[in-house]
Amino acid sequence: MEAFAALAQGMLVALQPHNLMFALIGVLLGTAVGVLPGIGPALTVALLLPVTYKLDPAGSLIMFAGIYYGGMYGGSTTAILINTPGESASMATALEGNKMAKAGRGGPALATAAIGSFVAGTIATLGIALLAPWLVEIAVRFGPEDYFALMCVAFVTVSATFGASPLRGLTSLFVGLTLGLIGIDKLTGQARLGFGVPELLDGVEVTTLAVGLFAVGEALYVASRRRHHQETVEPVRGSLWMTREDWRRSWKPWLRGTAFGFPIGALPAGGAEIPTFLSYATEKRLAKDPEDFGKGAIEGVAGPEAANNASAAGTLVPLLTLGLPTSATAAMMLAGFQQYGLNPGPLLFAERPDLVWGLIASLFIANAMLLVLNLPLVGLWVRLLAIPQPWLYAGILVFATMGTIAAKPSVVELAMLVAFGLLGFLMRRYDYPIAPVIVGLILGPMAEAQLRRALSISLGDPMVLVESPISATLLAIAVFALIAPFVLKLKAFAAHED
Repeated sequence: MEAFAALAQGMLVALQPHNLMFALIGVLLGTAVGVLPGIGPALTVALLLPVTYKLDPAGSLIMFAGIYYGGMYGGSTTAILINTPGESASMATALEGNKMAKAGRGGPALATAAIGSFVAGTIATLGIALLAPWLVEIAVRFGPEDYFALMCVAFVTVSATFGASPLRGLTSLFVGLTLGLIGIDKLTGQARLGFGVPELLDGVEVTTLAVGLFAVGEALYVASRRRHHQETVEPVRGSLWMTREDWRRSWKPWLRGTAFGFPIGALPAGGAEIPTFLSYATEKRLAKDPEDFGKGAIEGVAGPEAANNASAAGTLVPLLTLGLPTSATAAMMLAGFQQYGLNPGPLLFAERPDLVWGLIASLFIANAMLLVLNLPLVGLWVRLLAIPQPWLYAGILVFATMGTIAAKPSVVELAMLVAFGLLGFLMRRYDYPIAPVIVGLILGPMAEAQLRRALSISLGDPMVLVESPISATLLAIAVFALIAPFVLKLKAFAAHED
């Protein structure tokens, strides 16, 4: 009951006119970037970080959450109409959605995606409200060694989950951890990796790194590829609304997709891709006519889209309660918290309950806004695909540069933006994941501080890291998560050799 009382208080915060405006801006921007292939919510939040650093924290974070939810919605539009997922999590939707569009049933496909997203988002947001206080109660009991172990789990799982190779993920993580060492050591006061540049003594700004890696790196990468093929947009023919038969075939996949998406999204090694494909495979197995799959089965759109949005909500559970980002957009939202001097975790629920519960309550509002906006404005979203790519990415580069200079006017900061942009380009070119670099920079200094605190309390005895049952269990999970991908790869290689 306490959770519902807190949620009611949060709703009062979320319903304030300026916060409603931020939520609306967020969902509109999020849907737009979800529709545009290659531009995801993480890039958008990264671009807005330098612009919003002087705004109200609650409003900015509500806007970022709206972008996250909107991006998940918008990805389904391009997946269905041009067979090009705006987000990787919409790949499963494209399998059946585009077939439906080609068969003249694009309207019902878009409708089941939008309504399924709304149903899943609402149930999953309720799950956040109920699960968050319980996790906070557990996290309050954590000592410094437990927090260090928890961050080790985050490091390993994020590195292993993102990208095709766990080794490349770990390499990206170590780049981020190294960048986190730059600046003045808070314990000794010594300069580390400053190379005599005074601007580096404050450390690397998360916003500069994020904008460089996501925005500048993506723009350079797209320019280097110079796609010439034109994507053909399937027109939305016939009624936008679903028939009674469509409703009958959709409601169970919506619920099953939510059941897959929320718990997997809430895990440190979660992500939206796994539950969407699990949902697709389940719907195919449970279908009365499995032959429909591959020809435009509405269940293959309803289930994965519900799983996608439930997973997006699930990633906010570890972010808000433990301060652990499990997706690229969650990492950017963590950077958003930190630019206002806020650290997500159990203490934030005690110190700023209005902000946390206002953010959770705003997710219900954002979800309702998205349902109202998505179907009537589908023609507008499709028109965004007509924007020439050179214009789009030139605008992103200008916006990125201006935002960085506005946040911290410095030639060194601009040089770092260019350097991080080149790094982002090279990482994309050689298939190294971007998110672990951001996670390493944000969580690295926090993990170092917790490790030092634990060793100080134990007078330098490293055994303190495994004496606590919580830290020992978490470190064991981290070791397992580190070794498992390599063992699975060796088994697959051995099986291939045989």
